[in-house]
Amino acid sequence: MLAEVATEGVLHRSEFLSVWLRFAGRVPGHRSTELVRGYGGALVLTQERVLATVSSMPWRAGRAVDQPWTAQGPAAVAGTLSKSGLVLRIEDLSRVDPLFSGALSLTFQTTLSAEVLWQVPTRDIAFDVSPLFVYSVLGGPQG
Repeated sequence: MLAEVATEGVLHRSEFLSVWLRFAGRVPGHRSTELVRGYGGALVLTQERVLATVSSMPWRAGRAVDQPWTAQGPAAVAGTLSKSGLVLRIEDLSRVDPLFSGALSLTFQTTLSAEVLWQVPTRDIAFDVSPLFVYSVLGGPQG
């Protein structure tokens, strides 16, 4: 991933960081009133986009975010950058798949300096994901 973004003007890079999943709801094959699970991950902010990976299974990291800063508007996932990292929230999982219900969030814990936050074009992004994304961050196969 780093070779891919080297020409984009890297503003921030964090590897081996803690990623916290919070899930309350129902997805075929998964049901929880309050699941909290820790994973490893990475976060890269460039002048062009936001990239983040999460490893929900050992030795298998998948992209949680690969979006340009212009990714805005109504979408299932809302992402917010702050001094303590990146939070991705899906407040209504039925927007991803009508068979889903509840909410899910991923928190990428890292320290973002005021300088980095000043350099990024926006602190908020929005994008859609497939049902496969939800299954993969829950750490299991599709229901």
